[in-house]
Amino acid sequence: MSIKVIAFDADDTLWVNEPYFRETENEFCQLMEAYLPQHTVARELLHTEIKNLTLYGYGIKGFMLSMIETALTVSNNTIDITAVDKIITYGKALLARPIVVLDGVEEVLQSLKVDYRLVVATKGDLLDQERKLKNSGLDHYFHHVEVMSEKQPKDYKKLLKHLDIQPEQFLMIGNSLKSDVLPVLDLGGHAIHIPFHTTWAHEHIDVHIDSPNFRQVEQILDILPMFISPPSEIS
Repeated sequence: MSIKVIAFDADDTLWVNEPYFRETENEFCQLMEAYLPQHTVARELLHTEIKNLTLYGYGIKGFMLSMIETALTVSNNTIDITAVDKIITYGKALLARPIVVLDGVEEVLQSLKVDYRLVVATKGDLLDQERKLKNSGLDHYFHHVEVMSEKQPKDYKKLLKHLDIQPEQFLMIGNSLKSDVLPVLDLGGHAIHIPFHTTWAHEHIDVHIDSPNFRQVEQILDILPMFISPPSEIS
């Protein structure tokens, strides 16, 4: 059955995201170095982030709150209020980062929009992701935008129902095997993995995928030959 909808992850698939988080994390770990070594602070922050996902979800605001909580933990609640203010400043600076669209993205969207419905399917904070999409200048390419609290098979099922398509008619493109590939393959959909040089530790997964519905490419432009002949199917 031919592909009708192509969905793209947003962060580190359409535009740069994770390197900004890592830069902010490094600043935070340096700030906390008086209490613990930087690598230990980083480990504690990751633990706090994962623990808080069910409360705050994904995104910068949750990251900021997790930094504050980690600062209280590693300092045994003795952190100075000026340090907390600095952490909030880190978070606001992260929110103000410019949107840098990745090479080849616009060319791919321009080429695919004629024959396919294009969708954004991403995790994160709704307000922040809507802002980034608008500032990217890419919003006009997309038929629908879905900001998901998680990317599990049930979340993709909900999206497919909204789009009124079968799993075989759906292709997901993204940088995370855990979030963008495996859940879609589980449903019988198609997935293309485009690794990004920086990936959040929580998204790392070591798995071998053997499926006719799966492809991996080095860069987003590499997907275009898959759609040239025939134009409405992946062979």
